[in-house]
Amino acid sequence: MPLSSSASPARAAASPLQPRSVSYRTESPVKVAVVGAGAIGAYVGAALHRAGADVHLIARGPHLAAMRRDGVRVLSPRGDFTARPSATDDPSDVGPVDFVFLGLKAHSYAASGPLVHPLLHDRTAVVAAQNGIPWWYFHGLAGPHAGRRIHSVDPAGTVSSTLPPERAIGCVVYAATEIEAPGVVRHLEGTRFAIGEPDLTLSRRCHEFSEAMVAGGLKCPVEADLRKDIWIKLIGNISFNPISALSRATMGQICRHPDTRALVESMMRETLDVAAAVGCRPEISVERRIAGAERVGDHKTSTLQDLEKGKPLELDVLLAAVVELADLAGAPVPTLRAVHALADLLASTSSGAAAPAGSA
Repeated sequence: MPLSSSASPARAAASPLQPRSVSYRTESPVKVAVVGAGAIGAYVGAALHRAGADVHLIARGPHLAAMRRDGVRVLSPRGDFTARPSATDDPSDVGPVDFVFLGLKAHSYAASGPLVHPLLHDRTAVVAAQNGIPWWYFHGLAGPHAGRRIHSVDPAGTVSSTLPPERAIGCVVYAATEIEAPGVVRHLEGTRFAIGEPDLTLSRRCHEFSEAMVAGGLKCPVEADLRKDIWIKLIGNISFNPISALSRATMGQICRHPDTRALVESMMRETLDVAAAVGCRPEISVERRIAGAERVGDHKTSTLQDLEKGKPLELDVLLAAVVELADLAGAPVPTLRAVHALADLLASTSSGAAAPAGSA
């Protein structure tokens, strides 16, 4: 029986969910299940499928119905194509796979057990394509914080009990996609999906997944230290995403406004200070990062889009986790704390929570 998402970390340690072997398959094609086959997940699944991988998309609603009927239609400046992988809302129909590609938002991980567990055998790897600080961040990492759980992203160990860190392959996404219509994915830019092991090894399973992605026309470098990529992407997400949600402004508007541009710079520098305090020093210029965001133009961040659609805001892994790491390492982050307070209030009031009696 698969573990429920409420299982304790102690039970998870003895669970069949834990990988029991370090050997990996050598046959081809690889079998991949995409859990959360939205814009990014369906794009990855379509690319893998057209290269010959055995792909199964897990989705629901009109998007699933369209993919079952017509396949996944990808509209891209690199060339349009249609792929017809298997698509279902029941992972039990798929059975165990070699790789689970998680296209879910991070706040859905703890409850993902019913979707993920039927797909696991003793060597299944979980490729977690998430923004922000992952639940496995200190897993396999030497130093004073080795094995530490980050409460903001893994409260009470609920994510680790559902997705044991030993299964995790980190993934930093540098591609932009959107669902234009059910079953239709528009690829806007970028094809890079950097991956890496939490323990800094260059594993065979990473290379196997990378080869399948590259065969599908994507870039998938295997990084010795993926945490550098995590922080490089995070300094943009941690600043632009909450500011855009609070102000309803696009990235271009934030950059063109002198005071919010200065706010972004302050948040980025504080974030890099936290990264250094926990042992990671990514090579990135704050000025170049802001200039790159400005070139994107009047694009709405994913957090602003979620806010406008009434969806939960993915801010714990972007902002709350970094403030928690700052507390852990003793790094002063006054700007991050102030924006976090406002963003946390926004998240709580925009999620349908009732206002206190007598409030204005």
